[in-house]
Amino acid sequence: MKRSIVTKFVAVAATLGLTLSLAGCGSSSQTPGSTVSASGNTVIKVGANITPHAEILEQAAPILAEKGITLEIVKIEDSVTPNTGVIEGSLDANYFQHVPYLDQFNAENGSDLVSIGAIHYEPFGIYAGKTTDLAALPDGATVAVPNNVTNEARALLLLAQEGLLTLKEDAGITATIGDIVENPKNIVFKELAPEQLVAALPDVDVAVINGNYAIEGGLHVSQALAVEANDGLAAVTYGNIIATSPDKAQNEALLALVEVLQGEEIKKFINDTYDGAVVPLN
Repeated sequence: MKRSIVTKFVAVAATLGLTLSLAGCGSSSQTPGSTVSASGNTVIKVGANITPHAEILEQAAPILAEKGITLEIVKIEDSVTPNTGVIEGSLDANYFQHVPYLDQFNAENGSDLVSIGAIHYEPFGIYAGKTTDLAALPDGATVAVPNNVTNEARALLLLAQEGLLTLKEDAGITATIGDIVENPKNIVFKELAPEQLVAALPDVDVAVINGNYAIEGGLHVSQALAVEANDGLAAVTYGNIIATSPDKAQNEALLALVEVLQGEEIKKFINDTYDGAVVPLN
């Protein structure tokens, strides 16, 4: 179900920034599109969903400080404000989305934000609500799925992977409920904002939930009834990226951020922390 992303704009839930003012050993000269702190460090402000994105950025901040870069993290709950912040210039970049979502946002809002690097992948999972075994999913079961186009398509593809429905052959990553050609269980779909899916579990048979919202809701990927394969098309397509405006795509401080996030220290943090619910891509 397509709907304008702009209509789903919500206020930033928290704008607490994490500012590190340690003097670094790297260059303190200002790069295009950046500001400079009182200590002489280059300052970059990045919007991020709280889990896992802001948590990962917090690990990157001291590494960047050693390079003369101060990372300010703006924690944001919704999936619109991080992009509008970059467009309006209150943020230098964001870390919360994958390329299909970014492409959809640009198409619907006439924007031209770009990816400057993929960092990690969050496997989608089917989680138990009233039904704890997919083989026992009853006729007429209620299944909750994300209500934005790209994530709903991903949910439908996972359900098709598990044999619960069949999609048109060419549906792909833009699949909608209208692309279902076989629904043998007569599934009733409940389309919800991704951040509402965990809370909806007691009221539905199962829910297909984004990895980050599953983590926030206290779920573990090991509890999922089914999960996307880490080495499949979804991992490549839905990698979470650092996005920015075209004029900052070559910003040295932002490129240094991508390099740090793709580095071994952050990979180790991700692997040690998220139990397979977040997977490094590089």
